[in-house]
Amino acid sequence: MPDMTFEEAIEVTKVHSIASVLDNSVGIVTTRPFRSPHHTVTVPALIGGGAKSRPGEVSLANLGVLFLDEMPEYSKNALESLRQPLEDRKISVSRVQKAVTYPANFMLVASMNPCPCGNYGSKTAQCRCTPMQIHNYLSRLSAPLLDRIDLQIEVDGVSYDEFRDKREAESSAVIKERINYARQIQRNRFVGEGILTNAEMSERHLKKYCAIDQKCEQLLKMAFERLNLSARGTSRILKVARTIADLDGSENITTSHLAEAIQYRQLDRRYNV
Repeated sequence: MPDMTFEEAIEVTKVHSIASVLDNSVGIVTTRPFRSPHHTVTVPALIGGGAKSRPGEVSLANLGVLFLDEMPEYSKNALESLRQPLEDRKISVSRVQKAVTYPANFMLVASMNPCPCGNYGSKTAQCRCTPMQIHNYLSRLSAPLLDRIDLQIEVDGVSYDEFRDKREAESSAVIKERINYARQIQRNRFVGEGILTNAEMSERHLKKYCAIDQKCEQLLKMAFERLNLSARGTSRILKVARTIADLDGSENITTSHLAEAIQYRQLDRRYNV
């Protein structure tokens, strides 16, 4: 992720101060938050609450990353509670005669196995799970929750040769430069719009900044019909395609950008949850 601006650092510091997790020896928080709550986390601890309406993990991860390892191991109630902050980028915590709204503009990053034993769909290992076990495991991720996850990637196991491959991959520093460049494009694009990133675009912004040609329109329609996409899922594909175009330095969204964005909708297509 790009470095925080001074304004973002102040916002993060305020939330951490309210939650009493601020390191006083550091002062202002200058690095983006990374929160990784255990899978036993309660709903109030995740989204905020308690007697003093303290910020939860979604707010402590504001402007940073909320990482959920083995996502289906979290309670269904906890996972479903993420739907509002993922959509609104803020969370309202209500108690008797008191309501507090905290920022919750985080990037959700989650991992999971394809089934309880981890071998479903493997080309080299035998899955030991019954169809019912697989269904129950995957059903913890509801369609509305998956709909709010922009990038869904299935990663295959690697062979020994791939594991030991000594060819140099693109460095994190180079990737960060491209991200900073794309973020600057977005900041310039949204001057006066009240937003900073493609992810924050409303339907009005989509019509203005994500116009596509006839070929892209046909591709999007085909994906909409074949993958049974929702309106929300379709809008998120356009936002991802716009971001891919920005990373590519392209002013317009091409069929290549759109096709790549569609390919990132793997989980709801693969498992039909």
